[in-house]
Amino acid sequence: MGVFRLKDYVFHRDLTKTYPIITHGKGVYLYEEDGKRYLDGCSGAVAANLGHGDKRIAEAMALQAEKAAFVHTMRFETAVLHKLAEKIGKLSPKALNKVYFTCGGSEANESAIKLSRQYFRNRGEPEKQVVIGRWQSYHGNTIGSLSAGGDIKRRQPYNGYLLPFQHVAAPHCLHCPFNRKESDCERKQNWSCVQELERMILEIGPSQVSAFIAEPFTGSQAGAMPPPKSYFREVRALCDQYDVLLIVDEVMTGFGRTGAHFAIEHYDVEPDIITFGKGVSGGYSPLGGMIVHDKIIDSIMQFGDGKFVHGYTYSGHPVTVAAGLAAMDIYERDEILANVKDLEGCLSSGLYRLKNKYPIVYDIRGKGLFFGMELASDVEGTPFSPKLRISERLNEKAMELGAVFYPGMGSIDGYAGDHLIIAPPLIITKDEIDELIRLLDNALYALADSLKEGI
Repeated sequence: MGVFRLKDYVFHRDLTKTYPIITHGKGVYLYEEDGKRYLDGCSGAVAANLGHGDKRIAEAMALQAEKAAFVHTMRFETAVLHKLAEKIGKLSPKALNKVYFTCGGSEANESAIKLSRQYFRNRGEPEKQVVIGRWQSYHGNTIGSLSAGGDIKRRQPYNGYLLPFQHVAAPHCLHCPFNRKESDCERKQNWSCVQELERMILEIGPSQVSAFIAEPFTGSQAGAMPPPKSYFREVRALCDQYDVLLIVDEVMTGFGRTGAHFAIEHYDVEPDIITFGKGVSGGYSPLGGMIVHDKIIDSIMQFGDGKFVHGYTYSGHPVTVAAGLAAMDIYERDEILANVKDLEGCLSSGLYRLKNKYPIVYDIRGKGLFFGMELASDVEGTPFSPKLRISERLNEKAMELGAVFYPGMGSIDGYAGDHLIIAPPLIITKDEIDELIRLLDNALYALADSLKEGI
């Protein structure tokens, strides 16, 4: 075996790849060293909601860094921390009023899992500790969040380390694991995926289960897959019946992405904990957190001496929180939510035109400026072999042409099923959406052509 010599000092995400070097960005565009421009069709990792190069956020961060770059929240707090918490709290469902900050979504979900455990310990029920998640979900890469998530490919290398959490099927009606039709479930108000959750709670024992965690729209693992309209109402009822906390993971969908402050608003359900990240700072600085129901706070005050036994060095970091506060001001001042609602139809109609044009586009789903495109080998939805890397190849074609999207695999069973997330910055214009659709059209044409030639 020969010696593999690296050309630089970076431990790359994929050591076999050479990555373009981005020198700067402006609006919905990123620019490479040689001047090549990419339309950011996925907001990085559905994080750069406010686009690139916004000096208002950069200046707010710099100003805070001049005042106080870091304080440890075990000893001190800052004005920006209180201001951002208030803004987020006022956007949240009425009984969720306390905001705990982390450095991102993984830490946010890890915190929610630990808070659920402490909530029941404080109540004198330490045996309630099992978290139930869903297959084909993603909640982060810390051990706790990875244990709760259902991404098979990410879990397998670390199976020996993972916690004994349990998983049920997600409500992916397009590929229902129970071989049922959504219309039949809706008509009978008899959802197999909800019934499976109840069976799981009863099998483990309600006295053992602390929380159920779910994304309102399944993101990276299923390509912006929405649930049936009544799904979360049924889940909320089960959680109430068996005294299980409902954690809704809004890391990808929060702060206007689906046309609401939080995607769970579309389903008229109040969770016990909402986790967030990504869009809260517009991607300008690592920031996340959780929004917590009053009943949990009351329990900590009554039974836990007012202390959450948890924390991170950079929780509530002033410079990062300043980025979030500036982003919140921009969301409001620039009427970002209105822009999402105005342009949803433009993006949706463009994507459906591509579906009608290319047989390999099997499904389009989503809401706001958060859409998924599922790719299949025929009109019946038969998935491509994972070995073909279809979604990755489509994104590679797009990057050659000057656009970047968010490819994914495993939307059907964790292994098979290719999809592409289309989620541009929320500041995008109609003309830029037209350009996005044109570039994606050209990438699909190039991919389809290569498939015809058996490449």
